[in-house]
Amino acid sequence: MIRHEREARMKRIVVGFVLLASINTNTIWSAVVPDAPSPRRPVHTYSIVARDAETGDLGVAVQSHWFSVGSGVSWAEAGVGAVATQSFTEVSYGPLGLELMRAGKTAAQALAALLSVDENADVRQVAMVDRHGNVAVHTGEKCIAAAGHFEGDGFTVQANLMASDSVWGAMAEAFEAAEGDLAERMMAALEAAQAEGGDIRGSQSAAILVVPGVSEGSPWRERTVDLRVEDGPRPLEELRRLLGIHRAYEHMNSGDEYFADGDVDGALHEYAIAADMVPENVEVRYWQAVTMIGAGRVAEALPILRRVFEQEPRWRELTPRLPASGLLPEDADLMRRILEETR
Repeated sequence: MIRHEREARMKRIVVGFVLLASINTNTIWSAVVPDAPSPRRPVHTYSIVARDAETGDLGVAVQSHWFSVGSGVSWAEAGVGAVATQSFTEVSYGPLGLELMRAGKTAAQALAALLSVDENADVRQVAMVDRHGNVAVHTGEKCIAAAGHFEGDGFTVQANLMASDSVWGAMAEAFEAAEGDLAERMMAALEAAQAEGGDIRGSQSAAILVVPGVSEGSPWRERTVDLRVEDGPRPLEELRRLLGIHRAYEHMNSGDEYFADGDVDGALHEYAIAADMVPENVEVRYWQAVTMIGAGRVAEALPILRRVFEQEPRWRELTPRLPASGLLPEDADLMRRILEETR
């Protein structure tokens, strides 16, 4: 109850701050927020918040020896910014930081405003990046060592309770040296942290969240990457695997778009890339074959379906249901051929 009341008060303060931006920030916030309860739940971790200078994408990636770290530490909104809130975590830094940046405040202004009303700022570690690439980061003096951060061009890396004080420097170097999109470069930063010793307690969960730099007004679909490993002995290895599957499905989605536009060759090219990326994935190969059949390339599709049915017979049972949904032609002879020639 205390936590909910405090978050509600902080929410009202954010609204007041947006409306009364010309008044001194500390005056507004300090006058309204009462003393906060002592922090009780440490989420010690390492993380990165960053903006891609070429695409404008915004992201946050984290790893911790704590269950489901992504659910409380990582926050991002398309066209607004990204936030990582960790150490003795105050989750409201996430939504309230985004609200302030949405209202036009820079990352530094948003972070300073929230810290100014937090009686336990000395145990917080918080980082923010706004849509313009401005960054801000805070490591409280009472965060458990080794703790620190590095502020770079359009990104910050931060860590606490680490095995070594070289972790955040290694993260920064890896991020700046890595190639690829924002998710790939943030993944490189996490892996560099782990290679440097990472969390002194070990590993448990990890997450990557990436959103577009410009919002189209549909927040429910404006998450380019949203992957989490809630619990496991090697969460970064699993996160890397999931990122690979995610990229394969991006090609599947691209193929669907080509197909919808009538570009069958383009669609099949994308589906083939996806199938090559995750050869063990039955579903990717199945829908590749179904699309090929719908495009009249039955002879090419049947060997693919045969391998799918051998690996998982239930997909054979599914296939006769597809014509009723418009996913295969209403053609009894064609269906008979599919089922007989894939045995």
